This record gives sequence, structure tokens and C-alpha cells, in this order.
Amino acid sequence: MKTTISIKPADVKKDWILIDAEGLILGRLAAVVATRLRGKHKPTFTPHVDCGDNIVIVNAEKIKLTGKKLEDSLFYYHTGYAGGIKSRSFKDRLEGKNPQSVVEKAIERMITRGPLQRQQMKNLHVYAGPEHPHAAQQPKSLDVGAMNIKNRRA
Repeated sequence: MKTTISIKPADVKKDWILIDAEGLILGRLAAVVATRLRGKHKPTFTPHVDCGDNIVIVNAEKIKLTGKKLEDSLFYYHTGYAGGIKSRSFKDRLEGKNPQSVVEKAIERMITRGPLQRQQMKNLHVYAGPEHPHAAQQPKSLDVGAMNIKNRRA
């Protein structure tokens, strides 16, 4: 008789992964990262435990979007005041002061919401430029562009 193994939070082994987002398509990158953050790529995946890896994404300002999404697609947010709905295009957000928030939001929306999502999102570190302060953790490089020819945009 086979039994299903359910790991405990103390038994989780987290790796550090470095992803260079330059030239990658936003949605495809977010899907790969969300899977790794949840830990679904591991044989010891347990749905109620944070068993994913720590992920560092660099060059977030150089991601690509397919079609006319860069100009046409709008991101809506609310200021908190009456009638305070506002919108910005992806182009405005990528050229703004926080271009990494585009990648963070895309990944955040691919993970099931709740306390576990907030815990898993703390394992994600996104930087607009090529430098990051996590060199001491010796992250392993993951080439998302080589996984599928559609992941990279010329």
C-alpha cells in the first residue's frame, strides 16, 4: 500500500534561483515563476505548506509584451477616495519609477490568494536593473527563454 507524503514546514528545502527577464514575455515568465514559488515543480509538493524556492528576477524593466498590450492594455487601481479609479498603460508603468511592480503583480495574480500567497510572495525578489544583493546565497541560474521558443521575444 502506498501512502502520500505530506511534508512539514521544517522539512522544506528551499533553493535560490536567479532569472534574467531581459527579452522574456511577461505572462510566460510569470507562469514559470508562480509554479516555482508554489513548489509545484518538486516531488514533495504539499498544497498547504510554503515549499517553493526563493526567486530573484533581474532586468524586470526589459520584459516584453506581445501584440499591442504595451499601449492598449490598462492597469486599473483605486486611490481610496470616492471616484478615485485611475488607469495606466503597461508602457507608462515600465517607464515609471517602479517597473518591477509589473512583474510582481503578474506573478501575484497567478498564485491563489490568502495567507499562504502572502508568505510565498516574500520569497520573490524582483529588481529593475541587473544588480541584486543576493549574491551571498549563490542563486542558480534558470534560463526561462530556453525552456520554450515562445518564451523569448526578438
